[in-house]
Amino acid sequence: MKGLHLLFRSTTFPAKTFAPPPPCQNLTETHFISLIHSSETTKHLRQVHAQILRRNLLSSSHLTTQLISASSLLKSVDYSLSLFKYFPLKNLHTFNALIRGLAENSRFQTSISHFILMLRSSVRPDRLTYPFVLKSVANLCLGRLGIAVHCLVVKSGVEFNTFVRVSLVDMYVKVEELGLALKVFDESPERNKCESILLWNVLINGCCKVGDLGKAVELFERMPERNSGSWNSLINGFMGNGDWKRAGELFEQIPEKNVVSWTTMVSGLCHNGEEEKALLMFFRMLDEGVRANDLTIVSALSASAKIGALEAGLRIHNYISSNGIGLNSAIGTALVDMYAKCGNIEAASLVFGETREKNLLAWTAMIWGWAIHGRVEQALQCFKQMMYSGIKPDGIVFLAILTACSHSGQVDMGLNFLDSMTLDYSLDPTMKHYTLIVDMLGRAGRLDEALKFIQRMTITPDFVIWGALFCACRAHKNIEMAELASQRLLQLEPKHPGSYIFLSNIYAAAGRWDDVERVRTMMQSRSIKKDPAWSYMEADGQVHSFVAGDHAHKHAKEIYLKLEEIVAGAREQGYMPGTEWVLHNIEEEEKEDALGSHSEKLALAFGLIQTAPRTTIRIVKNLRVCGDCHSLMKYASKMSQREIVLRDIKRFHHFKDGVCSCGDYW
Repeated sequence: MKGLHLLFRSTTFPAKTFAPPPPCQNLTETHFISLIHSSETTKHLRQVHAQILRRNLLSSSHLTTQLISASSLLKSVDYSLSLFKYFPLKNLHTFNALIRGLAENSRFQTSISHFILMLRSSVRPDRLTYPFVLKSVANLCLGRLGIAVHCLVVKSGVEFNTFVRVSLVDMYVKVEELGLALKVFDESPERNKCESILLWNVLINGCCKVGDLGKAVELFERMPERNSGSWNSLINGFMGNGDWKRAGELFEQIPEKNVVSWTTMVSGLCHNGEEEKALLMFFRMLDEGVRANDLTIVSALSASAKIGALEAGLRIHNYISSNGIGLNSAIGTALVDMYAKCGNIEAASLVFGETREKNLLAWTAMIWGWAIHGRVEQALQCFKQMMYSGIKPDGIVFLAILTACSHSGQVDMGLNFLDSMTLDYSLDPTMKHYTLIVDMLGRAGRLDEALKFIQRMTITPDFVIWGALFCACRAHKNIEMAELASQRLLQLEPKHPGSYIFLSNIYAAAGRWDDVERVRTMMQSRSIKKDPAWSYMEADGQVHSFVAGDHAHKHAKEIYLKLEEIVAGAREQGYMPGTEWVLHNIEEEEKEDALGSHSEKLALAFGLIQTAPRTTIRIVKNLRVCGDCHSLMKYASKMSQREIVLRDIKRFHHFKDGVCSCGDYW
């Protein structure tokens, strides 16, 4: 693009421009234009092209223009370029058809290159040229080039064309020049503002994008007329700013809600951590007879996956099936992810097999699914199948494979994969890859190797790396190395509660209660609080949440009575509360009381009360499950003759007949 501004500055347009082709009077030409427009495939279009060549009609710029447009619509951009290249009488219409086709097929660089060729050929752009050039400039974020094109727009005398005006504002918004976008808008004649709602919507969207919601609301209120896009842009702006309540108020005021309005709400609520509300909104949409689009479905499935709402996910899957919605790559991937994260990895595998278009994201979702369920062999097999299909892995796929190796204790295999990542695929490991290696070595008790690995890293280790080492030190009771890791943690994040919790945990495990109290006092003096632990449990289509020590649930009394019954039965089977998981130097009886209120235990008791005998209980926890809860779950699965599926922040635990799928290696 070097020298483009000089080119534009020196560009002068000829006094006479190419006249448009005369009206088509030849019946043969009319017939071929009809055939071109009816072509549904590139093969069909090539056959029509061949017949045009046989009749020596390709000298017609009108036919060539139609061929270029049709091939672009069929996504055959290289064919369009070939048609243009070998047509000798290039004019405004052939240039416009090609520039538009390239822009609409995301060949933005090439679109701009042909615009420059157009100028060099002394062909004067018109109102149909600039919108697609500006679209290309916007998508490449070439702000300075955009200003140069704006100058040409003014020189061409088309700056007040509504389509061009909207494109200018949109371009300035996308290259993050909101001030210039507002200037173009303010200088627009009232005619432009009155006849184009899109002009307002583009600017409102730009204000929302940079977080200037005050200006967005001001523009919204000044609009002479609004459409659903106006409302949706503002709602999306408030969602993006985290104000989902204000977005909800606006949504209820929309005169006519379309599928985009509903999708904006479902997606926005999901991104703001309001997954339950997102699902309620999705099912309300269906109840009101609005057909969901792909994005709505993907957003709803994502909400189900995040909170482990399998029943909701099944309802969405049934909706997909009963409405004849195909399993394209987006929906198929979302379903695989939902089933995997809701604990039904077999269903995830079935959906994956049925998905027609398996792209890298789909393969990644399936490999991740096997990995978090501790199914290392299936994860490796899936990885091999992906390779055989011709899809190359990226860094995220290697994260999934390293996770599988870590959960199964396959340390040497994991190290080999790290080497393969760099040597075979030229992928640079990120901090996340290094964290998994440290975690993998630490879990296996190879603490000295883990520390040496950290010291040899080519990038500076962060809080998470040292946290992974610290967790391993705690599990293997290496206090000396734990204190070293803790010092690094406190240096990196002096106000992060995890630093203090980690250190307090290791001292508690060693019975060094004076040190525990010292760390706790330090936390209090610095106003540092531990994030609360919570668990989700779905019953009868409703998601119930629990926090440690929760008494707010309407069934709290029954839950605690049931929990006492579970613990009493487990004691008879040999269960002993793991009081080393309680962090204070208190009496043993008080420690047991503290353990008894962990959120996953409350969710377990509620599940046993609310669900039918022999049905699977599924629990999602936001933190790592503690050793005592893990132990109790094993006893509970045997006593109740139920499978208990627990998803914590690291992995899945499938408890059945007194055994956990992790083999107590977590």
